[in-house]
Amino acid sequence: MIDLLRKPSLLTRLVVGKLTGLVIGLIAFFALPLIDADAGLALRFGFFFWYITVGALIGLVGVFDRHPLLPAFRFHWWLIGPAIGAWMNFMLTLFVHDEIRAMLAVFMSETASPYLWFSLDGAITGAIIAFFATRFGGQGPETVTSEMHGGQAPSTS
Repeated sequence: MIDLLRKPSLLTRLVVGKLTGLVIGLIAFFALPLIDADAGLALRFGFFFWYITVGALIGLVGVFDRHPLLPAFRFHWWLIGPAIGAWMNFMLTLFVHDEIRAMLAVFMSETASPYLWFSLDGAITGAIIAFFATRFGGQGPETVTSEMHGGQAPSTS
C-alpha cells in the first residue's frame, strides 16, 4: 500500500477519490437529520452514495491533464474538481429540488436558489476531493503508466 502512494497511479486516484467522497458522504448522512428533521433514510443514503460516486468520477477524470480539442488548455485539479462537483450537484438538485429547498430554508430565506447554493457546495467538495486525489494519486498520463509498458503510457495505435 505504501508503494502505491509513492508513484502516480489511476488506482490510487480512484481509491483516494472514493474514500474522500465516503468521508464527505458520511458527514452528509449524519448531518442531514440535524439540518432537516424530515430528511428520510432514503435521502440520507442517496447523499452518502452520491458523494462516493462524485469522488470516483473526479478520481477517474484526473487521467486527463489537457483538453482534447484545446491542447493549450490545462486541466488543473483546482479547476476540474470544482467544475465536476458543481455540475454533479446541479444535476442532483434537478432530482431532489424540494428537499434541498427545505434544507436551505433552515439557514437562508425561502427564496434562496437551491441550484446556486448546492452547486457551490459541490464545487467546494469537488475541490477537496480533487486535492486529495491529486496529492496522493498524481494527475495526467503518468497515472496510467505501468511496469508492463516499460514505464511508458500505453499507446493507442
